[in-house]
Amino acid sequence: MKITADALLFDNDGTLISSLESVRRCWTRWAVEYGVTEQDFARIQTHGRPAAEIIADLLPADRVPGAVARIEQLEVEDAAGGVAALPGTLALLEGLPAERWAVVTSASRRLAEARLDQAGIRAKTLIAADDISRGKPDPEPFLLAAGRLGVDPARCVVFEDAPAGLTAGRAAGMVTVALTTTHRADELSADAVVGTLADVSAQATDGSVEITLAP
Repeated sequence: MKITADALLFDNDGTLISSLESVRRCWTRWAVEYGVTEQDFARIQTHGRPAAEIIADLLPADRVPGAVARIEQLEVEDAAGGVAALPGTLALLEGLPAERWAVVTSASRRLAEARLDQAGIRAKTLIAADDISRGKPDPEPFLLAAGRLGVDPARCVVFEDAPAGLTAGRAAGMVTVALTTTHRADELSADAVVGTLADVSAQATDGSVEITLAP
């Protein structure tokens, strides 16, 4: 499958990098500290959403600011040694002009930068939870990224591993490519599905990027 686009927008965790073990460690510790149970987590959507929104669904409003600061602290401290680039990530990004791609993450800027740095990724454009008022599945993060890059949203391709992120990409009017790094293919609604970014190649041309997806 071939796609022509003006910009590529990448989720971070589960798309560019793997931080799953770090996330599990940190959120498990956080849950113990705040008295949150597995049953509490099971009743809400978690993957691909900003921590502040997740925590607002779990705790009373007066406890949310401190709890958000605590999970960010735990995850930033755990980034060293707890994060690695997923297959294909570095090779794909190295072949793209810096102005043709962005990272669009539900993590805070501090956490996103810590994880990207640990994985050896330098993003010229980064949209983080600090930049938005509504997180995925709302389209705001992806629309903001398109605006920062100066491209038409309809000419963007979103790469995501989470249903919430794919919903956001579709709502933004963008082409969506799902990765099966954290969910099964039948759990993901997208224009195309691949295993990892190792199944994606891209060639920059004048003003656009030609993307090829492995069958």
